[in-house]
Amino acid sequence: MSLQPRAVFQIPEETQRVARAAFPKSTLCLRIADALGPVYEDEPFADLFPRRGQLAEAPGRLAWITVLQFVENLSDRAAADAVRGRLDWKYLLGLELTDPGFHHTVLSEFRSRLVAGQAEQRLLEGLLEQLQEQGLLQAGGRQRTDSTRVLAAVRDLNRLERVGETLRAALNSVAVVAPDWLQTLAPPVWYERYGRRIENYHLPKSDAARQVLAAMIGTDGQLLLQAVDTATEHGWLGKVPAVQTLRRVWAEQYIESEGTLVWRPVKDMPAPAELIASPYDPEARYSTKRCVEWVGYKVHLTETCDLNTPHLIVNVETTPATTPDDNMLAVVHASLAARHHLPTEHLVDKALNQR
Repeated sequence: MSLQPRAVFQIPEETQRVARAAFPKSTLCLRIADALGPVYEDEPFADLFPRRGQLAEAPGRLAWITVLQFVENLSDRAAADAVRGRLDWKYLLGLELTDPGFHHTVLSEFRSRLVAGQAEQRLLEGLLEQLQEQGLLQAGGRQRTDSTRVLAAVRDLNRLERVGETLRAALNSVAVVAPDWLQTLAPPVWYERYGRRIENYHLPKSDAARQVLAAMIGTDGQLLLQAVDTATEHGWLGKVPAVQTLRRVWAEQYIESEGTLVWRPVKDMPAPAELIASPYDPEARYSTKRCVEWVGYKVHLTETCDLNTPHLIVNVETTPATTPDDNMLAVVHASLAARHHLPTEHLVDKALNQR
């Protein structure tokens, strides 16, 4: 998809006339458009698109759609339908009433470009620049940073499920990149043991039987790792991400006793901040905050909190779920300083920091 940046979006006259007649008391989208104008233009996103090829959807509009989609908690399909069918969205986006919209997959492609180009902060920065120009955001004042959970798109796994799924994921990955090699190595029982998703429902119920199965899975995983280490003609197998995850999980979960891998005692387990919670998202971590438990990440939101002024989010940082809020002060202040948004007083859990 190529991009030729367009001029600033203007709301078509017919879209203005119909929208104002339909919403005489205005709506959120109309108020945003009237107060802020065209916040997002194409040019700040131009480096994410090639200059040749089929013409891409305007990234300035896609940026606004991404923000609105988050505000209204819409799926990609529902957001694309809103672009086609909602008058207030057409007003904010500067679209003709007859604009047919686009396929919903364009939104996920745009987000992928933002992440791959490390450009996701541009959505926040573009809005803050407009607010600053209008005097709604100034340096100094009072700010607060608090965090909320971000759930990983993975199942919650107990220890036995975790090691079973980790080995299954490794076998599936190796089967893709070196099928003949794996077929020579794998005994027939592995096809039955790891051929379907490992679920607690299908696992033994007694502790003794679970211990036996854990040792069996541990031995199978160790056999695969040893075979990878000695596969001179396939030395690159050790660099397969799922194999690297298998090695880490086995180091976390097992110790060798009398020549057999057994569960590592809980007291000797690594800290939760170091434990892999799922082989399908090795960076996700188990954490708790107050009475909430989750596996995933933590997003630290910094917002202004002066009296008689709008409360605006001015910084966002995403970390592993186990990162305390006050550990992020230096990172948050560095980001705020680079954009001239440092506060005079900064409130954060476990700390009151004044500069």
